[in-house]
This record gives sequence, C-alpha cells and structure tokens, in this order.
Amino acid sequence: MLHTRSFKILWLGNLISEFGGAIGGIINGLLLYELTGSKEWMATMWLCYFLPSLFVQSLSAPFLNNINKEKVLYIIQLFRSAVYLLPLLGSIVGINDITIVVLVILQCTIGILQPIYASISFSLIPVYCEDNKLVSANSSLDATIRLMSFIAPGIASFFLLVFPLHFLYLLTTLLFLLSAFAIHQLPYTTTRSSVNKNKKSWLTAFVAGYQTFFSYPPIWKLTLLSSAVQFAVGATMVIKIPFFREELGGTSWEYALFAAAFPLGYVLGTFLLAKLPKNNVTLYLGLFGGGLSFMLLSLTPSITFALISELLGGLLFPLFNAQSVAIFQRVAPGDQLVELSAIRLLFLRITMPLGILFASLPLPTRDIYLYIAGLIIFLAIVSFFKGARVSSKHLTV
Repeated sequence: MLHTRSFKILWLGNLISEFGGAIGGIINGLLLYELTGSKEWMATMWLCYFLPSLFVQSLSAPFLNNINKEKVLYIIQLFRSAVYLLPLLGSIVGINDITIVVLVILQCTIGILQPIYASISFSLIPVYCEDNKLVSANSSLDATIRLMSFIAPGIASFFLLVFPLHFLYLLTTLLFLLSAFAIHQLPYTTTRSSVNKNKKSWLTAFVAGYQTFFSYPPIWKLTLLSSAVQFAVGATMVIKIPFFREELGGTSWEYALFAAAFPLGYVLGTFLLAKLPKNNVTLYLGLFGGGLSFMLLSLTPSITFALISELLGGLLFPLFNAQSVAIFQRVAPGDQLVELSAIRLLFLRITMPLGILFASLPLPTRDIYLYIAGLIIFLAIVSFFKGARVSSKHLTV
C-alpha cells in the first residue's frame, strides 16, 4: 500500500536521522576511547546520554500537547546538527580535556533532545497515515531503525579507512541538516489556537496524563509487554558478546554475522507481517516467537543454530511490535497522543537498564537467556488467553 506524501517525508527524515545518530554514537565512543583509553569514561559517556534522557522523558509529557509538533522536530534536528560540530572545535583547540568536556556536553544534549523527538515523531504517524495502514507504517519505521543500526557500523568503518575521524563529525552534522530540511517540508498539523487552549499547570497535566494512560487497558497492558521486551534487550546487551565468544567460541567475523542476523530477520519480518492477518493470534505469536528465540539461544549447541535463532527472533518480533504500536495509536485520544507516547516511552526506557542490572548478576549466561525467555513466553501465553486481549476494531482492517 502507498502511504501519504507527509508520511514519506517523516519516514525519510527519520531514516536520515537514525543513520546520522548511529554513526554519531560510534564516533563519539571511538574518540573518547582514543583520548582516555578508559572503560569507566565509556560508561560515563552513556550515562551522560541516558540519565538526562530519562529525566526529560519523565517530566516533559505534559508540555508536549501544547506545541507545534513539526516546528519542534525541525528545531531539534538543527540543534543536533549544531552540537555535532563541538568535537571539531575541541580538536581545533588541541586540548584533550576540552574535547572530553565537549563530548560530555554533546551526549547530554542528545540525551535531552532524543526522547522529545521520538515522542513527537511517534504521535504524528496516525496523523499522516490512514487508519488501516498504521501497522504497515509502524513496521516500516521500525525496520528502518533496525536497518540503520545494521548498516551504519560498516559504513562508518569504511569511511574511517579513508578519512580522519573528525570528517565523520562533519558527515553527521550534514545528515542532521538533511533530516531537518526533510522535516521542514511537513505540513503543520497544530494551529496557534490549539497550542494555547486548555493549558493547565504542569502538576495537573502530569497527573491527568497518567490517569488517562492507565484508564485505557490496551494502552498500559501492551506497554508493559513491550517493557518486558526492552528488559530482555537490556539483558542481551550485556551477555551477547561473552555468550558468543566464550560459550560458542565464535570468531570476530562470525560475531558480525550473529549481530546482523536479528536486524536482517526484522526487515524480513516486516514483509511477512504485510502478508498475515492482523489479529490477536499474530500479535501474541510475535511475542511468543521472540521469547522462543531466547530459549533456543539458551540451548543452542552451535554457531549455526545461534544464527538461526537470532534470525527467527528478528522475523517474529515485528508481528508484535508493529501491531502493538498501532493499537496504542488507535486507542489513545488524539489530543493527548504525544503526551501518552512520552509516558509509554518512559516505561520502555526504564526497563532496559533494569535488564542490564539483571544480566550483571553472577548467573550463567545460558541461564539468563532462559530466564528472559521464560518471562516473555509466560507473558505472551497469559496475555493471549486472559490478560490483554485486544478488540478487533483496534487491529488493522
């Protein structure tokens, strides 16, 4: 199915933005490690991104209903483009400590801007898409993010063979500028009068937002299921490399294949979803199949079987992710969608570090895969038979 011109512009802007962000994350880590040689500084860099991100995510929701959404997206991309010039200024000065401080400022700024951008972008999808194309639209955007995370490291590595590291900061700046230019073509959907009406105090709006969020069972139940998936993702971030290198004895190039299997499967899964009926069966089959892939990894005897398991997980997870997001967008009141999107994203962001902490416990790697598999499979089965059945009117026609 063809999408509207506005959605295509939003998709293009997000594609360029995700590519620029993926390259930016790589070069920030490389530059910081080159300057410090310290794993502790690497952890600090990610905390400088993650903590401001959570703080803004938790407090910004009430403000997001009363903004010109497309204008804010455009301004955010201009800010992102500008802050990626800061490491170049640090290198011109030639003092390592200044460059490190600049990288910290860069990470904090990106951490503040990203949750706002993600919440607003998410809320615009149903505005630019026909209702029966929401699943397709969400799966396209989700697959784009996965694909960029797969492509960006290889392209960054190629450029680093030819150009100095700081050239990639210019490239990242240019990519965010291109994204801003694309987003600037979007038609404004929020009028000045709607921005100013019904403004409430922050506390009143904050409480009302959470009351609305929990008054719609499909919204909060599916958000909790998605949060469980993010918990599993956080855990696998910790154990993935040790599992593959130590448990399976894989080489670096074999790990590259292993890391690529899930995003490749995810892209294929978006095409599979287009051919399948959208209902409770396929919704929870995706969740169950994703949990099953973790269980297969806990039992895998070989690298080949591990690759198949990752490919399977990537193939099935979109069946749940794209449909659950579309249900959220249909059920949530249109005038509060961006605010409720921010609350949803907050739950997803909180559970990932909890998964990281869980995987840091002194447990065997295979057992961790088994535990997160059991959690997701249990939730999928219970939700299908009892907990989070979704009305057919909220699923794609």
